[in-house]
Amino acid sequence: MSNAVEITPELIAEHGLKPDEYARILELTGRVPTITELGIYSAMWNEHCSYKSSKKWLRTLPTKGERVLVGPGENAGVVDIGDGDVVVFKMESHNHPSYISPVQGAATGVGGILRDVFTMGARPIAALNALRFGAPDHEKTRHIVSGVVEGVGSYGNSFGVPTVGGEVNFDPSYNGNCLVNAFAAGLAKADGIFLSEAKGVGLPIVYLGSKTGRDGIHGATMASAEFDDDSEEKRPTVQIGDPFAEKLLLEACLELMKTGAVIAIQDMGAAGLTCSAVEMGAKGNLGVELNLDMVPCREEGMTAYEMMLSESQERMLMVLDPSKQAEAEAVFEKWDLSFAVVGKTTDDLRFRVFRHGEEMANLPIKELGDEAPEYDRPSIPTPNRTPIATHDVPAPKDIGATLIDMIGSHQLSSRRWVWEQYDQLIQGNTKQGPGGDAAVVRVDGNEKKGLTFAVDVTPRYCVADPIEGGKQAVAECWRNLTATGSLPLAATDNLNFGNPEKPDIMGQLVGCIEGIGEACLALDFPIVSGNVSLYNETNGEGILPTPAIGGVGLLEDINKSMSISFKQAGEAIIVIGKTEGHLGCSTYLRDVLGRNEGTPPTVDLAAEKAHGAFVRDAIQAGRLTATHDVSDGGLLVALAKMAIAGQIGAHITPNADVPLQGWAFGEDQARYIVTLPAQAADAFLADAKAAGVPASQIGQTAQGDLKLEGSAPISLASLTQAYEGWFPTYMAAPDINE
Repeated sequence: MSNAVEITPELIAEHGLKPDEYARILELTGRVPTITELGIYSAMWNEHCSYKSSKKWLRTLPTKGERVLVGPGENAGVVDIGDGDVVVFKMESHNHPSYISPVQGAATGVGGILRDVFTMGARPIAALNALRFGAPDHEKTRHIVSGVVEGVGSYGNSFGVPTVGGEVNFDPSYNGNCLVNAFAAGLAKADGIFLSEAKGVGLPIVYLGSKTGRDGIHGATMASAEFDDDSEEKRPTVQIGDPFAEKLLLEACLELMKTGAVIAIQDMGAAGLTCSAVEMGAKGNLGVELNLDMVPCREEGMTAYEMMLSESQERMLMVLDPSKQAEAEAVFEKWDLSFAVVGKTTDDLRFRVFRHGEEMANLPIKELGDEAPEYDRPSIPTPNRTPIATHDVPAPKDIGATLIDMIGSHQLSSRRWVWEQYDQLIQGNTKQGPGGDAAVVRVDGNEKKGLTFAVDVTPRYCVADPIEGGKQAVAECWRNLTATGSLPLAATDNLNFGNPEKPDIMGQLVGCIEGIGEACLALDFPIVSGNVSLYNETNGEGILPTPAIGGVGLLEDINKSMSISFKQAGEAIIVIGKTEGHLGCSTYLRDVLGRNEGTPPTVDLAAEKAHGAFVRDAIQAGRLTATHDVSDGGLLVALAKMAIAGQIGAHITPNADVPLQGWAFGEDQARYIVTLPAQAADAFLADAKAAGVPASQIGQTAQGDLKLEGSAPISLASLTQAYEGWFPTYMAAPDINE
């Protein structure tokens, strides 16, 4: 594309820029921009890169804490875990690309989040993902599920990082816009963290990694727009990943960092060379000058426009200590990766780009970077729903059959088919992988210390009451980490919403952020990194508000970590927390009775903190044998999963003060099921009472089936078959399109 292309209103709109934004561009440049400059503005000012609709609200989140060393604004957050070690982590979306091209979209999402982590100087030790697909009977769902899982597994497995947890959900709102949220965590030394802020004038800017091609051009802009019936035509904007090249890049970067050559380093992710160069310069209050003739390309005849907007994968940009150039270049030569000086830092706060000796762009770098447009969009709070009384919800005619149907449904069944395609054990430090409350990974080189990881959100709560839904997403993630015995340290968020230009959607975003902030503050669980993904809708139909929360916890002794499995017969089963039978927005109400109504359960953050602390202390004291938080599906579903995991049944006495349907399937928060030796139950209950923590024994583990007093036994074999059967049966069915 020639740099002399005429800039028309149609071309401006194709670049995702509004008329008022283009007017601001004219004001900043003092002239009509070149096509390369228009592309650069488009990349830097789109929603995906600038957060222009969410910045105001993101600033309200708690981001500081005693252990937080680096918060939002860098490639990933950094949290102190003691002994001179830090954990580096972040979660990010790759939704639009994964819908258009499921395998490559998901794969490059994993690749991008891994680069965010090792750019900071950390070696990745764990990956998780939160995947949301359309209705199972939609014509595209099975194809997208298959491709996304293949993409996640193929990239993570080949790169050599264990995929240790996550979640998979289905809902018709995702029919035309799946969600792929990728989480990665790594380990580094506290004195070995690398940042992206450029420092020093006249220093070389170096291109590292794979060569640049035409894949991914306009990827960030595509991710900042709604889909329509022609979305399939956007396939060329999806990047192509190479996990083996990324593995080489990891090793080369970590080796390079030991040389002292790195002054600043930035992943080339969304908007590629443009975003990485502008962000490095703007953060350091420096200008940047690039000579594109020096950029390694894998395709001939690439224009400045194409090179600046390409999102080819496995690339980095670095500000180099010139005295270390030969040593640094030797490292990349050894790993057979590109190393090229492509520019320099300047003191004029300009972003200048040259190609074939011609100046293709000359723009003010601060306005491109940290002074991009910021909007305070109109928002309408979500209307209050009418609560539903437990006794107004019909009880199941056969509670055993209902439980089997629920646990064998597409919403609650085992995700084994998914996670068995992921390597969970590579690196040799995974103690607990998918299938429990949280993953548990040993800190490499430490005999006892471990980290725990979880990802959670309940979108049906968020659409009914964004504030409570946001609080619950944080509380459940915190609770899952706690259920393993770990101390929750910090969180990352991935905020997935529809079109923010619609006041009701903006109201969902504002409400969820308010709830997230309130919960993070109350639970001492700061947000240290994250990502916002907006315009997740097709033909005007938006997804459910889905603010996914990824959390990290610390185990001082990994040998004391807890799983959900019943261990042996004859142990006491105790519920921590109040069971009042809240059925509004519950799985039972939606999936069994077909009613999407009511209010979500209230999140009592003081109770969450007190109950969690009591459970954590009991685990660390060695008092418990199994622990599971109570969430989707309620108490009976949680009990069934514990029984299935351990292949041990239970004899249970329901609480007669709560209607059976509410006791079994109510989704009251701040609850855990724990088991412990029968002879220790009375002392445990007395300690809970003394601590002001509600606790009650509901039965004991037993050989055989799950038996509720007053009901027919529920076959453990039938529960297991239903739980494990849905996903493989669904995926084995012939594709609708075949």
